[in-house]
Amino acid sequence: MNKCKGCGILIDNNDLCERCFRIKHYNDYKVVSKTNNDFIPILENINKTNDLVLLVVDLFNIGDLSIIRKYLKNDILLVLTKRDILPKSVSLDKLYNYDYKINFIDKIIISSNKNYNFDELLEKINKYKKTNNVYVVGYTNAGKSTMINKLIYNYSDLETEITTSPLPSTTLNTIEIKLNDITLIDTPGLLDDGDIVNYVSGNELKKIIPKKEIKPITYQVKGSQTIIVDPYLQIEASDIDLTFYISNNLEIKRYYKNISTNLKKHIIEVNKNDIVIKGLCFIKTNKKSVLNIYTLDNVSVFTRDSII
Repeated sequence: MNKCKGCGILIDNNDLCERCFRIKHYNDYKVVSKTNNDFIPILENINKTNDLVLLVVDLFNIGDLSIIRKYLKNDILLVLTKRDILPKSVSLDKLYNYDYKINFIDKIIISSNKNYNFDELLEKINKYKKTNNVYVVGYTNAGKSTMINKLIYNYSDLETEITTSPLPSTTLNTIEIKLNDITLIDTPGLLDDGDIVNYVSGNELKKIIPKKEIKPITYQVKGSQTIIVDPYLQIEASDIDLTFYISNNLEIKRYYKNISTNLKKHIIEVNKNDIVIKGLCFIKTNKKSVLNIYTLDNVSVFTRDSII
């Protein structure tokens, strides 16, 4: 049997499985139910090698990377993707100097959509690789497969392309891509149970996941107000500035009264840091305060040092 060139599952033919074919030609996304228990053995096998690992992290959706170091002791080149999503005004120095709370040998910021920094990325891969095998690891929707497709397009004559979609578990097994003297090995995206991508439909994800540069929206909250983002988020705040970094396709409304909701409540203390609603947005705050935040069940809400 052969592997599907799009997602890595075993198939009888030598091209695409039916699922990848329908994603590629019809945008017909079929959800596959997987857990990290399906993927952890892949990380454990990487750990048995001395190979370089590209850890791909979405700048818009930075979360807990500790699970990676739990299973991997390999050298890590941190690849920060989707620079084009954050506003151009965001300082590159601040992004490079941010504490990503994981040990790595080097880091680089790229944009697959804008073909930004790919020559430098390839130079760093060649600089740090221990063997010709280089593994690509990261959470779902970090941009792993899109990055690999851009490397293929830029630096090889291959006509193959890895399947990409906004849904989790698009890549289902390892996929090997020969790139001159490098073999890139794409791995299934790790799942974050707290990410909103697990709890909305494919059509909703098309609105939620930013596809172009975000236009930040700042609300100067005087007194008590309620801010609502479509059906996904509700915030009750008082006397604070809140700057939303969120998909331009989502609608935000402000009310000068409390609004009842069936969403799950989180009480969050802030102090000039970011509030992260995992997979949906992050919100920069300007002072110390306590906010009531309501979102979908099981979606993680937490604070982090401000990245902007």
